[in-house]
Amino acid sequence: MSEQPLTCGQALAGAVDRIGGESPRLDAELLLAEVTGWNRSRFRAFPEAQLTPDQQAGFWQRVERRASGEPVAHILGHQDFWTLTLEVTPDTLIPRPDTECLVEAALSLPLPEKVRMVDLGTGTGAIALALKSEKPDWLVLATDCVPEAVALARRNAERCGLPVSVIQSHWFEDLEHQPFDLIISNPPYIEEGDHHLQEGDVRFEPASALTSGPDGLDAIRHLVAESQHWLTPGGWLVLEHGYNQGEAVRDLFRQVGHSGIETRRDYGGNDRLTLGRR
Repeated sequence: MSEQPLTCGQALAGAVDRIGGESPRLDAELLLAEVTGWNRSRFRAFPEAQLTPDQQAGFWQRVERRASGEPVAHILGHQDFWTLTLEVTPDTLIPRPDTECLVEAALSLPLPEKVRMVDLGTGTGAIALALKSEKPDWLVLATDCVPEAVALARRNAERCGLPVSVIQSHWFEDLEHQPFDLIISNPPYIEEGDHHLQEGDVRFEPASALTSGPDGLDAIRHLVAESQHWLTPGGWLVLEHGYNQGEAVRDLFRQVGHSGIETRRDYGGNDRLTLGRR
């Protein structure tokens, strides 16, 4: 890129052309904010503000990484979720806005004042930490089978100042048996061989956190079947799933006798989560 001094407006315009894709302006602004330490509104208010040579160099380096397909969250090393800013690494899924719908769903349920809950396959810890931030009296446990994810979720809990217990376990396997008022999870649910796995940010995310059998439902089948042994009477199960899996997941809930079964939509109007009560 040009070695001539650039204004914020010029840098952003060049980056948008270079990055392309679905949200090049947002991506460029996030990268420039990281380099300059400014918030995005400052770029709009003062597009004529000039970048230093070091800022320019750091910005174009990040733009090239994004242009190659690397997720913005990996370049920045963090991602906002709910009201929190979480560290992210390639060891876990990047928290997505639509997963906030699980947090909203859990908060809407008729639950006791002091809930005992578990977030299975927690990744960054996003769901568990968001719920703990809203419900300080809840006893929140989070699990993941990947040691690096466990360490990451613990770092995020410490950084956010939220007392959430994080342990290594493959779903329920290594948990001490105890009843939960709420079991919540964003498990892998993409079909093996799905063409979306070769597109966008998911190319840089762990396949084990994305795919689950030929129809994408292996993990969900396991969680639904096991949930009845871990939920208190009247306890709730809340699971994220694919946009086209609502009917199949509701059927799985019915098979184990859950009541109050409901599929809710994400911010784009797609089926995104199903909940039910023991």
